[in-house]
Amino acid sequence: MGNTARDFFSPEQQEAITKAIAEAEHKTSGEIRVHIEKTLNGDVLDRAAFLFKQLGMNQTELRNGVLIYLAVKSRQFAILGDKGIHKVVPEKFWDQVKHQMLLDFKESKFTEGLIGAIYATGEQLKKHFPYLANDKNELPDEISFGKN
Repeated sequence: MGNTARDFFSPEQQEAITKAIAEAEHKTSGEIRVHIEKTLNGDVLDRAAFLFKQLGMNQTELRNGVLIYLAVKSRQFAILGDKGIHKVVPEKFWDQVKHQMLLDFKESKFTEGLIGAIYATGEQLKKHFPYLANDKNELPDEISFGKN
């Protein structure tokens, strides 16, 4: 691993992840973000919740944003959905997505695991928040990176 979180995925892998976000969002009014940091100090859910607000994900019109957070060197990750999506998606769904990500990560299939989670999230968002003709992309599709 390089010196920063940005070095964990190659430019081609980053492009594939960004493309997956755009494709998943094309079917829904929901928003998906991926944030990657190298290390985590503290609780993974607390950090994800902090970043959720910092990235403006709690300000989408339908409150249907989902953050996938990775702290790669610390080997921690979390998926956090906003109020709108949390009300309609069963809790076990997120557990299943995290379980599949963990299986992929254990096999060093980090890009595949992340993209799989993005597509699975997009399918759930599509069920409850279908794409509408007047939808706009409220948040960037690009990966955001921590400073460490």
